[in-house]
Amino acid sequence: MNVILFGASGMVGTGALLECLADARVARALAVGRRPLGVQHEKLDELIVDDFFDYAAVEQRLVGYDACLFCLGVSSAGKSEAEYRHVTYDLTLAAAQTLARLNPTMTFCYVSGAGTDSAERSRQMWARVKGATENALARLPFKAVYLFRPGYIQPVKGARSGTTLYRAFYAVLSPFYPILQWALPGYVTTTETVGRAMIEAALHGAGQRVVASRAINGLATRPPRGES
Repeated sequence: MNVILFGASGMVGTGALLECLADARVARALAVGRRPLGVQHEKLDELIVDDFFDYAAVEQRLVGYDACLFCLGVSSAGKSEAEYRHVTYDLTLAAAQTLARLNPTMTFCYVSGAGTDSAERSRQMWARVKGATENALARLPFKAVYLFRPGYIQPVKGARSGTTLYRAFYAVLSPFYPILQWALPGYVTTTETVGRAMIEAALHGAGQRVVASRAINGLATRPPRGES
């Protein structure tokens, strides 16, 4: 299959990109971003865009894809609800609406987060906005939409957060990951596992629209079903 990735320079997106490049079932991968990734691979293409809210000038580059792995996201820290909604809901829908029109048989995998509120009534602003984003994506005419809600994600294979505070957080917790994995198997995962799970969902479905950490881990360990 051919895959479009958003957020390939981020922690989760790096994991998804590495798995796409390593998986023989992925024929082409197009990374959409604001700057080059600095990665060379025979099946990787890059599309540099200045405006994540307008794809009119590059639509021809977005045609012919089977799946989108949307890993682009920002922290809500220090942002008003209007600001966070603009860079979360509006930005995601601008891309998704374009892709749904250009590739109606596409599967769209969106990385949200544990605690997202589908009812859009949470006291936590980010949870309401993520819930609204998920709900809007589910209404688009894709072949399928899967909403990934991982809990704690351990960065592996060189993936790292772009936020200094988060990098410090992971540096502290990394030595304890085996313990977390043993004690909370349904709440922890890795960047590698999330990437594998999104590819599997895009190829063969996830069995449920909302995919939490336990289901993510299960998808990533499914027996291979052949190339697509």
